[in-house]
Amino acid sequence: MQNLIKSDFSLATFFVLLWNSGFIGAEFGLPYAGTFTLLFWRYSLLTLILLIYLIYSRQLVLPEIKTITHVSIVGILAHGVWLSCALLALEENVPAGIVALVVALQPLATGAFSGLVVGEKTRLWQWLGLIVGFLGVAIAVGTRIRVDSDVSPIGYFIPFGSVIAITIASLLQRRRETSPQNHSSLSIGSNLFYQSSATTLALAIPAIMVEQLEIEWNVPFIATLSWLIIGVSLGAYALMWQLLSRFDATRVASLFYLGPPVTMVMAWIAFGDVPQIADIVGLFVVVAGVIIVQFL
Repeated sequence: MQNLIKSDFSLATFFVLLWNSGFIGAEFGLPYAGTFTLLFWRYSLLTLILLIYLIYSRQLVLPEIKTITHVSIVGILAHGVWLSCALLALEENVPAGIVALVVALQPLATGAFSGLVVGEKTRLWQWLGLIVGFLGVAIAVGTRIRVDSDVSPIGYFIPFGSVIAITIASLLQRRRETSPQNHSSLSIGSNLFYQSSATTLALAIPAIMVEQLEIEWNVPFIATLSWLIIGVSLGAYALMWQLLSRFDATRVASLFYLGPPVTMVMAWIAFGDVPQIADIVGLFVVVAGVIIVQFL
């Protein structure tokens, strides 16, 4: 029993570290490529890896158009738009910890709006928790806007695009899963393959038209890109599904709220970005919102 507890704790720890290292990895890669170009290559190579795996394991299937359309829309929102907004904020010199703090609102927003979209009962406490969570982000972001003169105020609002995109994607996915007309399902690998393929095609447009695929190929960039693909896109994703096989979705979702403090510490170590008092206060307020949603 004790070994099982240690195993579960190790899985959760590695998942949190791998998942949130994506913010730091992206910041390392941005000096050598623009946001859309970095993401285009990340998802192009990820798609190729998944295609080889599916062919080798004989799991490659061609679902009906309706399923592909749904998976593609969810993928573009949950991967393309979500990450693009996060990386664009980093390009505007918004601290990685602040980006992670804003993005951490996503589970709260999904839980609160699921009642309106999916028909699941939304409790008053969920709305209260969402409001408290937004207040925590406002404390951290509001102070940063006044203090940091080298960051455009608009930059601090870009991560909210990530929250909106992944919330819509989550609600679309949940609505499909709860629909009685949904009789089709894909394996984890196939689902990620079609999401990644659609994301690659969507990112190709701004990567070519806006950034002309300009990139500085060197060892640091290749190492960063490899980590984002293998460590984050594949490693963290695999750990998440292992955790979901052992725990309920709510407990796994709560791990995402560890993102802001973990990312702040990583950014401190990697870039010397020391958290401000308002960051810590805002973080505690967000945690209060999480507690309200999860336990009341």
